[in-house]
Amino acid sequence: MLELRHIRIAASDGDANKEILNDVSLRVNERFVAITGPNGSGKSTLAKIIAGILTPTEGKIFLDGEDITGLSVTERARRGISYAFQQPVRFKGITVKDLISLAAGRKITVSEACTYLSEVGLCARDYIDREVNASLSGGELKRIEIATVLARGTALSVFDEPEAGIDLWSFQNLISVFEKMHARTNGSILIISHQERILNIADKIVVIANGKVEREGSREEILPNLLAGRICPAFGQ
Repeated sequence: MLELRHIRIAASDGDANKEILNDVSLRVNERFVAITGPNGSGKSTLAKIIAGILTPTEGKIFLDGEDITGLSVTERARRGISYAFQQPVRFKGITVKDLISLAAGRKITVSEACTYLSEVGLCARDYIDREVNASLSGGELKRIEIATVLARGTALSVFDEPEAGIDLWSFQNLISVFEKMHARTNGSILIISHQERILNIADKIVVIANGKVEREGSREEILPNLLAGRICPAFGQ
């Protein structure tokens, strides 16, 4: 279980500090948890704090009871946290197969790499030996990154807007990948998204607005009120 306690983080804005997250506390123990809210509300910042990319100004982060607040990205990865960027990173000189092997933590076979790529809708023979560089489109990079998270098979997988750039790949396929991932790991999948189709699969929805948790609860409790504007009227903006 992931637990965040009283997380705060601020960024310099001229001569003052602008608070991005203010006293955010939440627990992630469900199968699918969606974090949603207006643009600029602090959702992606929160995801990066969980992954260890950003360090909170105040607060604590616990994973299965262990305080991981001071741990690096690498140390958190070793403890079972995966993170998929909103805009995936390109790696010049590294092939797709090598990247999946790095994610898996071992040298995988061509057959295994092909299986992961096929699961995210890519024709394996067209990608297995390609470099992860500028020749790949944003959508291709996004799906390759999802394949690396599949290969890692960690207890907690964090996705920042995984639907971005997959216009040629259906939402249903994306949801199927999440379901397979959960079946293999029996862990939690945390998804940053404002897409209703993503929110519809969530067991729990956390609404963040103005750097704070405005509301959290089950999909049945939160989603109808969110769509009707009774929670966070700025949702979708």
